[in-house]
Amino acid sequence: MEDVILKFEKLLKENVNYFPEISPNILEERKPGKWSKKEILGHLVDSAVHNLVRFTEINYTEKPYKHRPYNQIDLVNLNQYQEMDIDELTQLWFVLNNQIARIMKFVTEEALNYKIVLSDESVIDLRFLMTDYVEHLEHHINQIKS
Repeated sequence: MEDVILKFEKLLKENVNYFPEISPNILEERKPGKWSKKEILGHLVDSAVHNLVRFTEINYTEKPYKHRPYNQIDLVNLNQYQEMDIDELTQLWFVLNNQIARIMKFVTEEALNYKIVLSDESVIDLRFLMTDYVEHLEHHINQIKS
């Protein structure tokens, strides 16, 4: 997990000051059927909110933990990320993810092995979910930077 956490922290540090520097025209441009770069960052906020809950709840709820999906498109629209100030959006993204990094640093080996049942009934563990979260974050950061 140590490598995952280092990668995660690096992504946060490299991008917290980068996102607000992107031109508003580039941040807000929408292509048909796609989110704008600002909305992608908003999606990362929603992902952080949901995963922060997952990463903490798993420690005190009945096992195996039941993973609850969320409607990504509706959340991006309802939260109106397209209209949000980029500095405020970036800080929200950064603060939520700093808390997730804090949790990742102190999660026990036992907890990393806790089982999680996905909506399709497949089973993963917390280690996989946390690693996948960082990969998901990196994927979307690369979309914003492209």
